[in-house]
Amino acid sequence: MVIAVKQIKIGLVENREKDAWFDMGFRQLRFGQVRYYKANDLLTGEWLLKVCSDAELGRFIVKAVKCPPGKIFAQLEGDAMVFQRSVIQGLLYDIVSLTHIDEDGRVRRQAAKSLEEIPRVIMENFDIKSYEDATGKRVPGKYLTTLCRDGDEKAMITLFLLEKAWPLSPISHEEKMKSVNLLALIKRLEKTSVEEIRQVAEKEFGIGEREVEALLDSLEKEKRIERLEGSYVKATD
Repeated sequence: MVIAVKQIKIGLVENREKDAWFDMGFRQLRFGQVRYYKANDLLTGEWLLKVCSDAELGRFIVKAVKCPPGKIFAQLEGDAMVFQRSVIQGLLYDIVSLTHIDEDGRVRRQAAKSLEEIPRVIMENFDIKSYEDATGKRVPGKYLTTLCRDGDEKAMITLFLLEKAWPLSPISHEEKMKSVNLLALIKRLEKTSVEEIRQVAEKEFGIGEREVEALLDSLEKEKRIERLEGSYVKATD
C-alpha cells in the first residue's frame, strides 16, 4: 500500500506569503501563509487544495478548493481538515475522521475510535496514536489520531485524500490498478482478441477470467475501449 500513496502526485501551484482565511474552529479571520497544491490521485482524480499555515496557533488547515466532478466529491468542496502540534516533538496530529455515504446520498463523517475502523492504507503509511498520547489531554471517548511531520504539507494533503476521498470511491485502489494495467495491456497489444487479453492478464497480473470481463465492461462504459467484431478489443485513445 506504500506504492498506492506514492501514486498520489502533489505539486505546488502558488505560494502566498501573506493571506487570510476564516477558521471555523475559532470562528474568526486568521492570517498567515497559504499555499495552493494540485493533487493528481489515480483513484479519485484531480484536486486543488490549499494549506493555511497559522504560525501563532500552531495549526495547519487543509481545504479542498476544487474537487473531481460528480455529486459525491462535490460535497467535499470547501471541506477542511485541521492539523495541530502534538506533544510529541516535531509532529502534528489530526483526529481520524472517515467519510461515508448515507442512505440519502449525502456525505457524512465519523471519527474512528478503533484500529479496526482505520483503512489499511493509512495504518501502513502513518503512525496512529490515541488522542491522549498525541495531545496529552483526555476527552470523553477513545478518539484516534494520525501523526505527520510538522510542516509536511504533502503528507497532510495525502491524509485528507485518504480519510475523506478514498472512502467515497466506488472502487478500491486495487481494482483501479487492475483496470489501469488492463488498459495499458490493450494499448500495448493494439487490436487484440479478448481471449489473448485473458491469457496475458492472467500471466502478468494474476487477473482471472471473470474479473477481466468485469474490467472490460467498466472500461467500455468509460469509453476507454471499443469492442469490435469477432471478440476483438482496441483502446479508444
